Amino acid sequence: MVTEDQVEARTAENAAGWRELALCAQVDPELWFPESGQPNGKAKLVCSWCDVRAECLAFALEANEQYGVWGGLSPEERRRLRRRQREAASAVEVEGEAA
Repeated sequence: MVTEDQVEARTAENAAGWRELALCAQVDPELWFPESGQPNGKAKLVCSWCDVRAECLAFALEANEQYGVWGGLSPEERRRLRRRQREAASAVEVEGEAA
């Protein structure tokens, strides 16, 4: 029988497994954290080719990453995405109350 601790350990292992497949691991880490106001197009280009872009973005959103390019989005783009997600969730909640 598998224990709850084993399930949690396996889940954590699988959740971090995407990092081993990420293209960013093969590129200079400085690319992902440009100075404020500097272009981040090269990092986003690498992200656009990456097979684990969605997992990376999900991680950044869940961890509330404030810096760097994650999942092809800049910090400002992630903030806008979070805002849209909150607004959509609020709209669904309001619609549910009206029904």
